[in-house]
Amino acid sequence: MNRFDYMKSMTLVDPPARKGRKMDQVLEGARTVFLSDGFEGASVDDIARTAGVSKATLYSYFPDKKLLFLEVARLECSRMAEDHEHVFNPDRDIRHVLQDMGTEMMTLITSDFGLNVFRICVAESDRFPELGRQFFENGPMKVRAVVIEYLETKIEDGTLKIEDCASAADQFAEMCKADIFPSVVFGVGRVTKERITYVVEEAVKTFMARYAA
Repeated sequence: MNRFDYMKSMTLVDPPARKGRKMDQVLEGARTVFLSDGFEGASVDDIARTAGVSKATLYSYFPDKKLLFLEVARLECSRMAEDHEHVFNPDRDIRHVLQDMGTEMMTLITSDFGLNVFRICVAESDRFPELGRQFFENGPMKVRAVVIEYLETKIEDGTLKIEDCASAADQFAEMCKADIFPSVVFGVGRVTKERITYVVEEAVKTFMARYAA
């Protein structure tokens, strides 16, 4: 297995044992409704109608709305990981890798989709304590682990000099967020593609100034 391939296998919860030809319809309909209305506001009737299935069909796959939400969140973690996987090619120039990684991360985080997933998981973490923990461990922490492993390959080939790769990975992620993440979370500003590019470029420069061998 390639060192980055395991990202594809991560899970938030065990997927439903029962599969069927309308499973994808149910999950896509649920994703649409959850992102629009949140967990509390999402009704089974709305999910079934959006998915184009009967309530009986929906319940045959997911007897509990919580289980359906957890499965949607699990799939979103997988999508996030797959979106980042192609970036970490050890043969590419590290500045290009960091720029692409930071840009993709911030584009996802600041999108309507990314913000809705984040807000839903945070909002439901008190009701379902395992949700926030499992989402964090199987989403952001999995990506973090791959970044750390990538940095270790760059130490081995002499590109970087880092004593604590975990700390360095966290520092880079936070520099990419800078003023962007608080702005979108609190709704105090609109983030443009140009702003993301600029902030990530500055993060890459700062990171390389600190850790280039």
